[in-house]
Amino acid sequence: MNTNMEERIFIIGAGAVGKALAVFLKLEGRNVCIIRGSVDNLSTELETITIQMEGDATKKCEIEVSSLSSHSALDGLVVVTSKSHGNEKLAESLSQKALNQPIVLLQNGLGVESPFLSKGFSDIYRCVLFTTCQQISYNLVNFKPVAVSQVGVINGDNEKLDHIVSQINNTIFQFRAENNIQLTIWKKAIANCVFNSICPLLDTDNGIFIRDKTVMDLAGIVVHECVTIANYIGVELTVSEVIESVKMISKMSDGQLISTLQDIQNKRKTEIETFNFAVVAIAKELGKDHEVLQTKLLGELTKMKADLNLNQ
Repeated sequence: MNTNMEERIFIIGAGAVGKALAVFLKLEGRNVCIIRGSVDNLSTELETITIQMEGDATKKCEIEVSSLSSHSALDGLVVVTSKSHGNEKLAESLSQKALNQPIVLLQNGLGVESPFLSKGFSDIYRCVLFTTCQQISYNLVNFKPVAVSQVGVINGDNEKLDHIVSQINNTIFQFRAENNIQLTIWKKAIANCVFNSICPLLDTDNGIFIRDKTVMDLAGIVVHECVTIANYIGVELTVSEVIESVKMISKMSDGQLISTLQDIQNKRKTEIETFNFAVVAIAKELGKDHEVLQTKLLGELTKMKADLNLNQ
């Protein structure tokens, strides 16, 4: 792995994904710091973070944790793992501190890069995550890889891609470069339309689709609707390949809770807008919103459940 160990990596977001990545990178000698995504004006601290993996295996180390106000500038690679609904505010803040630095968005969904594009960031990369992380307690995270996560260029120099990937790749939480990242973004976003609406509504884990044919049949309807919209805008996906992806993710993350269900349980805002609602918005622009009725209904019901839970 051709990586300069002195290069600084700022991970924005102190949730499960950010903490897991920070620990794995630090254990391989990287210069890494976590920046809280939703809380500012706190002091810089060293926190011991433990990552729980399959079996009884754990990884643990001390990580520097700070806030954006602690840094006048971010001179290094910026990796965003915080919730995408905060991207407008985050892009504004980072435009003052890291406008000319490479930004890697470890966020699933459609259009999450838009706030950074509008602010004029010159190097933007999207990572499609194929892992499940669940925060068990404040500094204890359960981590389960599903497949190698893929990184591609949204805006910037394709020649930098391999180096960007080498900076965040590690032996446990693995990444690879992907030239056609839009295809991967859509494929995962459609799978997320399935998991992030059906699992929260049924209050169940990701493995439900391999355990229950009726639930898998409902997933198939959502996949068909979303693939139809993807095809309309030139994204060449097939229903069968996305369904196989849903089954694979369900099998590999059996027992894990999808992020939206975790958010609802913890009374946090969800990211359903970048999944079901994003597909519906694109369909509406095309005059095809009548073709995504189930996707829309499931998204609306999920949002209702989340909003009711927030107000309790």
